[in-house]
Amino acid sequence: MAFEFELIKECKDTKARVGRFHTPHGIIETPVFMPVGTQATVKTLSPEELKSIGAQIILSNTYHLYLRPGHDLVKEAGGLHKFMNWDRPILTDSGGFQVFSLGDLRTVQEDGVEFRSHHDGSKHFFSPEKVMEIENALGADIIMAFDECAPYPCSFEYAKKAMERTTRWARRCKEAHKREDQALFGIIQGNVYRELREQSAKEITALDLPGYAIGGLSVGEPKELMYEVLDYTTPLMPKEKPRYLMGVGAPDNLVEGIMRGVDMFDCVLPTRIARNGTVFTKRGKLVIRNAVYARDFRPLDSECSCYTCRNYTRAYIRHLIKANEILGLRLTTIHNLYFLINLVKEIREAILEDRFLEFREEFYEHYRDD
Repeated sequence: MAFEFELIKECKDTKARVGRFHTPHGIIETPVFMPVGTQATVKTLSPEELKSIGAQIILSNTYHLYLRPGHDLVKEAGGLHKFMNWDRPILTDSGGFQVFSLGDLRTVQEDGVEFRSHHDGSKHFFSPEKVMEIENALGADIIMAFDECAPYPCSFEYAKKAMERTTRWARRCKEAHKREDQALFGIIQGNVYRELREQSAKEITALDLPGYAIGGLSVGEPKELMYEVLDYTTPLMPKEKPRYLMGVGAPDNLVEGIMRGVDMFDCVLPTRIARNGTVFTKRGKLVIRNAVYARDFRPLDSECSCYTCRNYTRAYIRHLIKANEILGLRLTTIHNLYFLINLVKEIREAILEDRFLEFREEFYEHYRDD
């Protein structure tokens, strides 16, 4: 099946844009925030709940699913969609970020990466060809090429070697990729060095893939530096293909990324902080565990219409979190994902109505990233 990206509208004042990406499991309206379901589940939520909050597409993790339960088992089950009962689009990352974050447990070679499982210490090897075998077996609509994610900070020399290896591996991924019903995305690397980002963008986009991602950001660099990298990187990416900023999901990051021409985002942040008792609101983060909310009978966010805010109070949710009740984690997770999905939906509408800059200004009148 051919993957088609329709560019519906471009903002007249910024690089923000609205599009539609056609996949075998449905159309993705962009810009889009994608919840992360690392191990074939978004923690604490059912597929039905994800649909109810507007999730169009979710992510799963190649590294984790390879180790447990194994890609062969998922293939035997009929692929990831059937295995997890999700009939909308899925994206699988390559596992590159997880492998490279293992530190002393992995060794990088030209052929690939040898690593030890964080579960039992067993030895494994990921090559571009092996990653394509795993992702083809999992059967997601969008699959990511195997890349080397350089840490921040790192030297120019280190970043250059990682970027050049990423290009070579992307070529091998394209050669090894076997399924026409899966869109292979290439990943632009180069750390925070403009020269390297420009070289990477030129080489990766030359592969003529269905979409492209910007990797290696939100790994510890100041957000102003991330925005600077986006300012000069997104213009180098084809307008007629979707642009994906990997691992970014704070509300202000979404607003700024979209303004710079990004179409797709994912991040574990909303679900992770939800499980720690922190939620997003129009005025910034709210730590619901704090004692000040013990007798606060307002919703988490009075301007939010999610299931949690329509039915439960801060006091009750704080009680659940303090008592380690699973419902508390579910309610905060529902709220955080709804908040980001709805934020992006509002941005999409603002772009269509030629009022994106006004929306951004109103957003910052209230939102504080403390």
